[in-house]
Amino acid sequence: MLRILLINDTPKKVGRLKAALIEAGFDVINESGLTIDLPERVEAIRPDVILIDTESPGRDVMEQVCLVSRDQPRPIVMFTDNDDPDVMRQAIQSGVSAYIVEGIQAQRLKPILDVAMVRFESDQALRAQLHARDQQLAERKRIELAKGMLMRMKNCSEEEAYTLMRRQAMSRQQKLIQVAEQIIAMNDMLGQ
Repeated sequence: MLRILLINDTPKKVGRLKAALIEAGFDVINESGLTIDLPERVEAIRPDVILIDTESPGRDVMEQVCLVSRDQPRPIVMFTDNDDPDVMRQAIQSGVSAYIVEGIQAQRLKPILDVAMVRFESDQALRAQLHARDQQLAERKRIELAKGMLMRMKNCSEEEAYTLMRRQAMSRQQKLIQVAEQIIAMNDMLGQ
């Protein structure tokens, strides 16, 4: 069962979304008005999903969503009356997984939450892939730097320097990046 943190940002709707969630069989673990401590509440409660019920998300709401998405990512669903495309775009860019314009019906909640969870997982997978590629690129640059240093130290070709690095990595059962970092550190220590 999904643990849901429900944020009611408008007194007009208090209770409607919570009642619909309970009717749909969800566990609403906390309900409160939006204050500037959303990241702290998320840290303390550790919900599976955050639902925000607001007439129109303001700058403060968007900032709170950004902070949570950056530091403690999880699916965020926003129920609102605001159908302005610019506000929708800003909400999605802030980290909202699903932006639902009014119409809270219990039978719609499960599919909405399912879509939000799938979209969130997809976004997280893409972020992980980007991070892995960035890491690979950074490692490749360090290996190339070390190879250049080795070429100067040994007065050898690029292929010979790469072969030396690979042999060193295999003989010490290390990754090529570890050997590259050792070469760079040694070069820095010797001041070459």
